[in-house]
Amino acid sequence: MSFSRLKAEWFGNIRGDILSGMVVALALIPEAIAFSIIAGVDPKVGLYASFCIAVVISIVGGRPGMISAATGAMALVLVTLVKEHGIEYMLAATLLTGVIQILAGFLRLGQWIEYVSKSVVTGFVNALAILIFMAQLPEFNGATWHMYAMVAVGLGIIYGFPYITKAIPSPLVTIVVLTGFSIYIGLDIRTVGDMGQLPDTLPMFLLPNIPLTWETLLIILPYSITLAAVGLLESLMTAVIVDDMTDTPSQKNRECAGQGIANIVAGFFGGMAGCAMIGQSVINVKSGGRGRLSTLFAGSFLLFLILVLGEWVKQIPMAALVAVMIMVSISTFNWASIRNLRKYPPTSSLVMITTVAIVVFTHNLALGVFIGVLMSALFFARKVARFFAVETELSADGKHRTYKVYGQVFFASAANFSSQFNFKESLEKVTIDLTHAHFWDLTGVGALDKIVLKFRREGLEVAMLGMNEASATIVDHLGTHHKPDAIDALFKH
Repeated sequence: MSFSRLKAEWFGNIRGDILSGMVVALALIPEAIAFSIIAGVDPKVGLYASFCIAVVISIVGGRPGMISAATGAMALVLVTLVKEHGIEYMLAATLLTGVIQILAGFLRLGQWIEYVSKSVVTGFVNALAILIFMAQLPEFNGATWHMYAMVAVGLGIIYGFPYITKAIPSPLVTIVVLTGFSIYIGLDIRTVGDMGQLPDTLPMFLLPNIPLTWETLLIILPYSITLAAVGLLESLMTAVIVDDMTDTPSQKNRECAGQGIANIVAGFFGGMAGCAMIGQSVINVKSGGRGRLSTLFAGSFLLFLILVLGEWVKQIPMAALVAVMIMVSISTFNWASIRNLRKYPPTSSLVMITTVAIVVFTHNLALGVFIGVLMSALFFARKVARFFAVETELSADGKHRTYKVYGQVFFASAANFSSQFNFKESLEKVTIDLTHAHFWDLTGVGALDKIVLKFRREGLEVAMLGMNEASATIVDHLGTHHKPDAIDALFKH
């Protein structure tokens, strides 16, 4: 990395990164506590993890300005492990997760995110926006009118303050103003301190106290593989979103390895596995954060808040943070996708809606994205297969027929390809012109084999011409029609 790029990533936006980092740190505290509760561990586990992961990923990650910390998706995976085997096994699983993610980075698996269609990304974003909003609703259970009023005022400040000045992020102003007002008036509303006890010591280096046996490995390996997959998927998808928001590129493979290193550090300091957070990343970008300094400061300021300003942090009303997160959900949701439902192809809209539905109803990000990608691939294959045709031309003497093939020959078009040939016609020679065709897979090559061998079985001379180099390579490698005993082998049954 050049010095100029390094300088730009770290010191190109110092004021904006520091202010946005403050907002993110404040928003991370209740989230980390909530995710710790979900996983069944002490709040300090999530808080320590958020500090470690944010600080480390700011240095080794591949996406400047993106926030990584303890997340709900990872916490849900850890619930069963913690319940059945305890926190020590959770720490070991976190370490193994990091190793797997580093391996994924070295294997350059990050580039596969390029194969995720825009429809899936949009569905993923919309689903997370809905989940972020839904996560705020429990705060209103049994709440008095003060809660609703505070949230309304908070949203008013968030959207109104930028008209006065954009020098200070409006979410930060909202948190400070509502906290000061709540303390001054003495409102009896839910605060950060009501969510759990904040730690009062620095995280300490420790090794998981578990037996180093194959049995232990077999216990944690399934969880670690799932954690690594979910963490990388959410991180890479979030990187794509931040790329679009900031109009800057990111290094996906470096991000994979960086997430792994961050999780290993978190595991050694008593934290749970984490990954990128779309909500906090949006807060960071919307508050002016662009560089690595914003992520580093968010993690560092988080630790400062809970250790030094813990008594003040405890008094932050949840209403202020709920208002910020509602803003995040509104900003994250792709509203244009609703307007474009009729404009875009039905298959694209179906993929987007399906991805949203699966993620929202199952809370399984990996499952939603996997099915969305699968649907996109099938729809694409179906679309490509439709652009296929075979034209025929019979010679003047009626003894020689030429088949001209146009399009892509693969698993989705192979059956149509085979059906275009007449094997009972009284001919002496058949020519298959493949100048405008391309063979992609074993199914396509197999279809060509059967066609050639059937014609030869009928006693016809078969000639093929115009095959491009790539097709010739795969046909030569996978095909059987050029082998002397191919007819017997294919039709011996």
